[in-house]
Amino acid sequence: MFLRCFIITFCLLGLQVKAADSSLVFKKRKLALGLTCIPLATGSLVYLNQAWYKDYQKSAFHIFDDNDEWLQMDKCGHVLSNYQTARLMMDYMQWAGYKKRTQILVGGLSGFTYMTAIEMMDAYSTAWGFSWGDMIANAIGTGVAISQKAIWNQQRIQLKFSFYTSPYAQYRPDLLGKNLSTQILKDYNGQTYWLSINPSCFMKQETKFPKWLSFAFGYGADGMLGARYNNIVIEDKTGNVINYNRYRQAYFSLDVDLSRIPVKSKFIKTVFNALNIIKLPFPNIEISQGNLKVNYY
Repeated sequence: MFLRCFIITFCLLGLQVKAADSSLVFKKRKLALGLTCIPLATGSLVYLNQAWYKDYQKSAFHIFDDNDEWLQMDKCGHVLSNYQTARLMMDYMQWAGYKKRTQILVGGLSGFTYMTAIEMMDAYSTAWGFSWGDMIANAIGTGVAISQKAIWNQQRIQLKFSFYTSPYAQYRPDLLGKNLSTQILKDYNGQTYWLSINPSCFMKQETKFPKWLSFAFGYGADGMLGARYNNIVIEDKTGNVINYNRYRQAYFSLDVDLSRIPVKSKFIKTVFNALNIIKLPFPNIEISQGNLKVNYY
């Protein structure tokens, strides 16, 4: 599911760049937004149905409990994707001149509505099923975005993503990815999800604290060769079995809020805002398996 969420989110990132570069009046902007987003959403659902589900048998509506898979990293993917979709769609609708209430009700809930449609496809497929865990994660991501829009009219607390190459994909390339591009989407071992808080937003306007500097709190997991268990035997060159422990990771690091970097170019500012999904590399403190260490990435 995370693979689909991630693709959808980056399609929207591309639209953000094009939209912000337009000089159309609000009426034409609304028309342009509708003519872009509605076909994209409808077409992508049709494509997913053909590309993702057609090779699997249909079934009656059923529920699938996947809450214990991947140490909940896939649920973090749902939260992130819904948050970023809501954030970007509300930005589009503000650009198009919609009122704040409409931005929240339509733009903010668009990702949740879209992901509900995909969840219903899962519900009628024998390979998957309707997941309440996914729906709750979708609601959390949407809620984080629209609540900040409603209260502050800005995103002071942002959800972000980072990735590093893990050593596990070589053992399960079919499941964890055969190359970098697929590993970014499939290998949960290398993914980290971040809560990036901008302190300057909570300070007085005349503060000297850098407006672009944020504090980031991350969550990751490691040692996973399967969704629930490491049900594969790995041997070293001498034939000894290698046992990998599955464990969670907590992080603290610094981050850059690209949307708050002062630039004159509207185009660059829009690109920075769209790329704000990415947590920039910084040294970080990791707590895992009862130990504390510093990572320089």
